[in-house]
Parts: sequence; structure tokens; C-alpha cells
Amino acid sequence: MKYIKKVLPLILLVFLVGGCSKSVEEYNKPAIYWYTKLVDSISNSNLEKADDYYSSLQSEHIGSPLLPEATLILAVAHMQNEEYILSEYFFKEYIKRYADARQKEFAMFMNIKAKYLSLPNPRRDQVLISEAIKESRVFLLNYPNSQYRDMVQTMLVRLYLAKASLNESISLLYERIDKPKASAYYKAMTQELSIGQKHIDKAKTPWYREMFEGDGTASWYAFMIPDTVSVVSRNSYNQDKNETK
Repeated sequence: MKYIKKVLPLILLVFLVGGCSKSVEEYNKPAIYWYTKLVDSISNSNLEKADDYYSSLQSEHIGSPLLPEATLILAVAHMQNEEYILSEYFFKEYIKRYADARQKEFAMFMNIKAKYLSLPNPRRDQVLISEAIKESRVFLLNYPNSQYRDMVQTMLVRLYLAKASLNESISLLYERIDKPKASAYYKAMTQELSIGQKHIDKAKTPWYREMFEGDGTASWYAFMIPDTVSVVSRNSYNQDKNETK
């Protein structure tokens, strides 16, 4: 028993030192080491580990010629894994730091595609839709003869339809809560897009979300909501106040 008590601390010390030495070895490595680890992690579908290796590569080898390719690989990998926010981040890093004129065109197209694919749900992400429309229009303006032009135009048309549908839903919502000015404002925004409602197919909402979100025109639980003074913005309040003077 006394022997075990003497040996046990030594065994724990060996494990502790061994664990520390293993973690200590994971720094001050050549750029190709981190790059290889990154690629291996992606091939094993471990993108979280790949991000860690990318951080090590970027920290220890800020000027490495492997960084541009590693950034682009991670951007595409996150897109394929439907992690569109991370994908967009790496595409923007690539555009800002590494891309030349030809590579920038491709990266900007992929960045727009990542933003577009991150919008699967109808009647959500109003700001993100507007950002995607803006970036698509800038791309078409900067690259009128791009090989990606048709795809960007297709995404842009669908984004306009999504924006029109969202505006219509917001307009109907304000109409239900007796805010005619706000309702008219969003209806006018839809008309500015030059898209008639007859040309818009309503987005199909899965039944398990429709139970809580409704179909954009009404909700089954509306009868449970008490009639109260609706919350208005400071601007609309001031506008109403000025008109009563």
C-alpha cells in the first residue's frame, strides 16, 4: 500500500508531462505542416479542427504562399457543409487579402452564392436579402461580361421576388394591427420593385413552422392575442403627433 502511494504521484506526473509535451509540440511548425493538417481535417469532415490549423498557419506564417489557397479551400468547404456565414467570412478574407482581378471575380461570385444559399426560409432575414441584392447588382455592374453573369442574374431575380413577398407579408401584418401608414409604406416598396403580386408564388412554409409563423397573412393563434395599443417606432410617433397639430 505504501509502495502504491509512492508510485501513484510519479505515474500522474508522467501523464501530465506527456500531455503537456504533446500540446507544446503543436506550434512553431513549417507552413506545409499546418496546410497538410488543414487539408487532412477537411477530408475527414472536421472543419472545426481545420479552422484551428488555419489559425496556426496564419499566425506563424503570415506571408506564406499557402495562405491564399488555404483560405479559399476553407471557404468552399464551409459552403459545402452549409455553414454559409463562415464561408462568407473566408471568401471576404480571400477577396480583401489575396485575390487578384481574375480571382476576385470568382470569389465575389461565390460570396454572393453563399449569401443567397443562407436564405432558405421565406419571410426572414430582411437585411440579408437587401445585402445580397446590393452585392449582386455591384457584381453585375463591375463584371458585365462575366461567365457567372447568368447565375448572378438568376439569383438576383429570385432575391427580388423574395423581397417583394416579404414586403407584402409585412404590409399585411401592419394592416392587421391597424397601422395603415406602415402598411402602405411596405406596399409601395413592393410596387417600386415593378413586380406584381400575380407574378409571385407564395413561399411554401413547412407545416411545423407554419403552426407558429402563419402563412404570412394570418395566424391560427391570432384570437389569443389581446387588442392592445401597438408598439410604434419613434419616427412614426413623431409623424402622427405633428399631423395632429
